[in-house]
Amino acid sequence: MITRGELLRKVVHMSVGLIAFSVRFLGPAGSAACALGATLFNLLLLPRLGGKSLWREEETARGASLGIVLYPLTVLLLILACWRRLEVAAAVWGILAFGDGMASLVGMSIGRQKLPWNPGKSWAGTIAYWVFGTAGCATLLLWTAQGSGREYGLSFALAISAAAALLAAALESLPQGLDDNLGVPLVTGLFLFCLTLTVGNYGALASDELLGRVAVGAGVNLVLAVLGYATRGVNLSGFIAGFLVGTLIYTCLDWRGYLLLLTFFVLGTAATKLGYQRKAAAGLAQEGGGRRGAKHALANTWVAAASAFFALTTAHPELFTLTFAAAFATKTSDTAASEIGQLWGRRTFLLTTLRPVPRGTEGAVSLEGTVAGILGSLVVAVLGAAVGLFSFSWIWVVVLAAFVGTTLESLVGATLEKRGLLDNEAVNFLNTLIGALTAAAAYAFLA
Repeated sequence: MITRGELLRKVVHMSVGLIAFSVRFLGPAGSAACALGATLFNLLLLPRLGGKSLWREEETARGASLGIVLYPLTVLLLILACWRRLEVAAAVWGILAFGDGMASLVGMSIGRQKLPWNPGKSWAGTIAYWVFGTAGCATLLLWTAQGSGREYGLSFALAISAAAALLAAALESLPQGLDDNLGVPLVTGLFLFCLTLTVGNYGALASDELLGRVAVGAGVNLVLAVLGYATRGVNLSGFIAGFLVGTLIYTCLDWRGYLLLLTFFVLGTAATKLGYQRKAAAGLAQEGGGRRGAKHALANTWVAAASAFFALTTAHPELFTLTFAAAFATKTSDTAASEIGQLWGRRTFLLTTLRPVPRGTEGAVSLEGTVAGILGSLVVAVLGAAVGLFSFSWIWVVVLAAFVGTTLESLVGATLEKRGLLDNEAVNFLNTLIGALTAAAAYAFLA
C-alpha cells in the first residue's frame, strides 16, 4: 500500500519531469544552469523549506536525502554529456521521471507478484516502468529534436525508446546498494545515445549475408554451448545467455568478432580452472565450481555485444569494433589478474591504502596478477588486429583501456563492492564499460 508521503514524493518527482520539455528552448547552457540551480536548491534550501516532508524514514534517520539531490545532479550530468544531442538528455530525463515515478506508484498499489531476483520489486512496477518510460522517452526525444536538424520518425523513436526504457527497467530491478537515480540514467543515456546513431543505417539488417550469419552463428553457438555445459564451463542459464550473446556477436562481426569472444572465454575459463583445488581450499575459488551462469555471462559480455551491434548498425564501425575489443580485453585482463593473483601473487595490496592484505580481498592487486592481466589483454588486442577488426596501430589503445578498466575495477572493489553497494556482477559490468569508454575516448582524440 502506498503511503501519503511516498505518493507526494512521486507526484513531485514526475511533475519536475515536465520541465524537460523546456530543454528544447533553453539550449545546453540554459538547461545546465537550471539543473545546477536545482541541485544546489535541493541540497541547501529544500530541507529548510519543508522539503523534509518528502524524505523517507531511513533518510530522516540519516539526516539527508541522497536521491532528491542526485535527481537534478544526474540531469545536469546528462546535459553536459549530451551537449550536442540534448534530445537524448531530455529523453532519459523522461524515463527517470515518468518510468521510475509510475513504477513506484503501480508497484506499491498493485505489485503483489514480486520479482524472483529482487523481492523488493514487483512485475507490475517493472512493466509500468517500461511502458511509461517508453512513452516519456519517445515524446521528449521527438519534441526536443525538432529544429535540431535530426529527424527520427515516430516508429524509430518508439523502437529505440522502448529498448532504452527496457534496459533502464532491467537495471532498476537489480538489487544494488547505490541510489538508482544516478547509475541507471547514466548507463541508459549512453545506450540511447548510441541507438540514435543507428538512424538510417538498418539496411544492413535486411541483407541475405546477415541472414546467413544468423544461421551459422546459431549453429556454431549451439554446439559450443552444449560443449561448455558438458564440460561444466557454464550452467543452464549460462548456456542460454552464452548462446544468445554468441549468436548476436557472430551475426554482427562474423567469425572475427566471434574469435575474440572465444579467446576471452577460453582464457577466462583456463585462468579460473587453473589451480582450482588450491583456491577452493583457501576459500578463494569462484562459486559453482567455476561454472559461469547467465548473470556472469551478461555482466561480462553485455558491453561487447552492444558494441558489436552498433558496429553493424551505425556509420562508425571502426569506433565500435575498437570498444568491442577493449571490452573483451578488459574482462580478460581482470579475470587473469584476479585468478593468477590469487594463485601465485606473493604480495597483494589495496590501491586505496597500499597496505598488504590477504589474497582474495576485494580490490586487492599483485604484481603477478597485473602482469598476467596485461598479457591477457595483449593477446586479445593482437588477435583483433591480426584478423582485421582494427589496425595494428590501435593495439596499445586496447591494452591501455584494459589496464585502466582493471585498475579502476580494483578501486571500485575496494570501496563500493566492499561496502555492499555493488555486487560482483555490477562491478564486472562497470569494468568492461570503463574499458570500452576509455578506448572510445582515445579514438575520439586520436582518430
